[in-house]
Amino acid sequence: MMIFILITGGAGNVGGSLAERLVKNPDYFVVILDNLTTGSIHKLPPANYSNWKFINGDVNCYDDISAVMTSFHFDYVFHYAALVGVKRTLDNPILVLNDITGIKNVLSLSKNTGVKRVFYSSSSEVYGEPVSLPQFEDITPLNSKLPYAIVKNVGEAYFRTFSLQYNLDYTIFRFFNTYGPKQSEDFVITRFIKQALNNLDITIYGDGSQTRTFCYVDDNNDATIIALEKNKGINDTINIGNDIEYTILELAKLCIIKTNSKSKIVHLPPLKEGDMTRRQPEISKMKSILLDRPLISLSEGIDRILKELN
Repeated sequence: MMIFILITGGAGNVGGSLAERLVKNPDYFVVILDNLTTGSIHKLPPANYSNWKFINGDVNCYDDISAVMTSFHFDYVFHYAALVGVKRTLDNPILVLNDITGIKNVLSLSKNTGVKRVFYSSSSEVYGEPVSLPQFEDITPLNSKLPYAIVKNVGEAYFRTFSLQYNLDYTIFRFFNTYGPKQSEDFVITRFIKQALNNLDITIYGDGSQTRTFCYVDDNNDATIIALEKNKGINDTINIGNDIEYTILELAKLCIIKTNSKSKIVHLPPLKEGDMTRRQPEISKMKSILLDRPLISLSEGIDRILKELN
């Protein structure tokens, strides 16, 4: 029997990569809803697969999303649509707040159309400035005051509340810097690689001592798909990321080495807000889902991106 899956925001980095993986299973029919504000049709699955459909629509518009969800009667929904990017979300706080409407639309329609489980892309941003490391799903305070993080936190509360009130199963993924070939150029790894390949100055905010962890998209997708197919993480919150920290300066130097670039590193004034000093998830839940297999290293992940570009 065909299993119907909806991915909102499925023309983005993570959503597009997930869709491309899911359509390889002939038992799945995948519908991708995206308004292409930050997504791209170039990130959709290959045309030689017939078990998917793209619909240009806005999840924040009830008429758009209700028409899709009442037509297909999905088994599972991945709600990945959101306004993303630190600078973009700081520049457009009202648009960020509008994403709450999309969350409510997806949950209400999922409850009323027989969806078995809804997966939600939350973010490491909910943790704000770290009070301790690593950052645990259940005990680390969620203290960010940025609009993007607040909306993600409100979204998580909606998912838990719908589960309590209506028995709608959910899984919340808190994504930590997932990167890959489909990532847009306003994110750090893709931007650094492009600058390095063109021998342009690599620009860093501040002194570059701020740390991040970088999760290659295949690790993200593997954990997500296993959670779907093996019924893992039901009504739970899971950090999805890599737990090895790198400074942004180390990342820039690695991109220069990997591309044999002549780029110079140039330091810009620090961002006024939104550039947290450190990030490091505690990923025991994710590792358990992946049966403790090794994660893809940052070095190998950059190699894979460069191979895609050649």
